[in-house]
Amino acid sequence: MTPISANLQAVLARIDAAARRFGRDPASISLLAVSKTWPADAVREAAAAGQRAFGENYVQETVEKIDALGPLALEWHFIGPLQSNKTRPVAEHVDWVHSVERLKIAERLSQQRPAHLPPLNVCLQVNVSGEVSKSGCTPEEAPALARQIAALPNLRLRGLMGIPEPLDDFEAQRQPFRQLREIYERLRNEGLVLDTLSMGMSHDIEAAIAEGATMVRVGTAIFGDRKKT
Repeated sequence: MTPISANLQAVLARIDAAARRFGRDPASISLLAVSKTWPADAVREAAAAGQRAFGENYVQETVEKIDALGPLALEWHFIGPLQSNKTRPVAEHVDWVHSVERLKIAERLSQQRPAHLPPLNVCLQVNVSGEVSKSGCTPEEAPALARQIAALPNLRLRGLMGIPEPLDDFEAQRQPFRQLREIYERLRNEGLVLDTLSMGMSHDIEAAIAEGATMVRVGTAIFGDRKKT
């Protein structure tokens, strides 16, 4: 078993254990392997171990990996900040965008999504910790913005994404995830058809799962310490 394969199995075991601990079905939580800054060979190794969904942060790197690994028919998620002048290659290549935070970005993705491709799955990124350095709309802006995005053609609003401030205390980790889940549940109760809470990373998987995460984004625990760009 390769190191990446062993790490992948360990992460899946963590997800399974956390789900059972908090009374959830492990099958209701999917793993997104965050492969940003790692070479295509690392993605290929993880794919050989059974991983199908991969997350990237940088537009050029994303497109290059998709082109290099096309025959593997992987699922590609763009999870980094997205500038309006770089939406076209993302709209043309990926399956998901988790980092939609402004209506303008959503409109451009909708306009630039090729007609021969299925609707682009998107998540609205919410800055639940209020950090100036983090992307995302405010919790107060989220409901109206979600409804505007859901109305756009060529997009399918799947849910919400959050990257809370890193914290060590388990109960403190849960709080921003709980806030994101409450917004998600409000939107569902108001009639939006949502199925995705993209939250939780290598250091806080368990807290995210405790609060209802349906997709966790894990890089370091699978691939190792991040390569510098």
